[in-house]
Amino acid sequence: MLGSMRNIFRVPDLRTKILFTVFILGAYRLGSQVPVPGIDFDAILSLREEADQSGGVLALLNLFSGGALTNFAIFALGIMPYITASIIIQILTVAIPRLEQLQQQGAVGQKKITQYTRYLTLAISFVQATGITFIFGRGQGTALGNTSAVIVIPDFTFPRVALVILSLTAGTALLMWMGELISQRGVGNGMSLLIFASVVSSIPFDGARLRSVEGNFYLVAAIFVAISMMVAIVFIEQGQRRIPVSFAKRQVGRQMFGGQNTYIPLKVNQSGVIPVIFASSILFLPVLLSNVANWGWLQTAVSDYLTQPDNIVYILFFGSLIVGFAYFYTAISFDPARQADNIRKQGGFIPGIRPGPQTEKHLSKILNRITLPGALFIAFVALIPTVLLSLTSDMGGGASVGFGGVSILIASGVALETMKQIDSQLLQRNYEGFLK
Repeated sequence: MLGSMRNIFRVPDLRTKILFTVFILGAYRLGSQVPVPGIDFDAILSLREEADQSGGVLALLNLFSGGALTNFAIFALGIMPYITASIIIQILTVAIPRLEQLQQQGAVGQKKITQYTRYLTLAISFVQATGITFIFGRGQGTALGNTSAVIVIPDFTFPRVALVILSLTAGTALLMWMGELISQRGVGNGMSLLIFASVVSSIPFDGARLRSVEGNFYLVAAIFVAISMMVAIVFIEQGQRRIPVSFAKRQVGRQMFGGQNTYIPLKVNQSGVIPVIFASSILFLPVLLSNVANWGWLQTAVSDYLTQPDNIVYILFFGSLIVGFAYFYTAISFDPARQADNIRKQGGFIPGIRPGPQTEKHLSKILNRITLPGALFIAFVALIPTVLLSLTSDMGGGASVGFGGVSILIASGVALETMKQIDSQLLQRNYEGFLK
């Protein structure tokens, strides 16, 4: 491991990419501590204490923003508007033929789709910034799960509210740009690494608070469970179903081509941590709607069911979203019809399966069969540790989120994908990588 770390810094290009990534992540963490203008700092401290004691959506949103939400910082919305926009664009790509044609045009079409995603991100961030400003500006934060209303904006006038909303929207736009910079000039996926930095930054604080409230034994037990979960996550993430593919020999002139055997690697968890991130962004929509619509019955239902991590409705709703998005993202990332057509065009076949529709049905059957255990596993990891901590700990659900299954699942998944990218770049330069 130490030798591999030294090899990273021996490659000038890779060293520059890693240092650039660290610099952007440091700037993001700095921006998460800079509050927007026109707010009450005493109310911010009170809001932070409320988030530490509450659970559900407020703690989950605070987790993904790296504490920027309770600081009411310029990055308070985090990268979640971009995630929500990506979900909408991907759904519309299946429904609208024009977007589907753009997706099939390669780099040019993908550039236009990315531009549409940016515009939609700004619109969603403006709506969410307006909702959060009205929630905490008028003391309606109880719908997010905190026990008392906290008024963050004392002078609730149009110029002050407009300044706060524009600051939050601009912060999301800046954060989106920083994530794209990491993807282009750094290492790993920029959006995923921003969420990774947010999640990891809360773990030391939650661990220290867990020790102060519950004691050393409870902290050691939580660390042991977290390590066991990380081992299980890595094991599932590395799991593959290898489908053998054979290519017939063909002669072109005097040369013989083909004849080799290979395989199609289908991961057990094809979607990674994306379903948890998607489900978390969708979970926020009913909360935002309840505050914008200001309907009493809707606010009561959201407060009683969707903000309590140990509530059966919260567990079933959040778990169903994770499983559903796992199937949805798997269907987008791997198309059996296109894969079967590519195999047929290259002169290949799966032994015992006819090329064409039979190969497509075979791939679809295997994909559906291995996606279910992977989806149930990530739903279990995301929900059960948080539920157990909220039931057995005196700290409440909010504390459990930062030290629970969601944070461990995201941190492990993103770290593993980033290590794979670094490993591949080391192997290209004839260095020994991390992964064996």
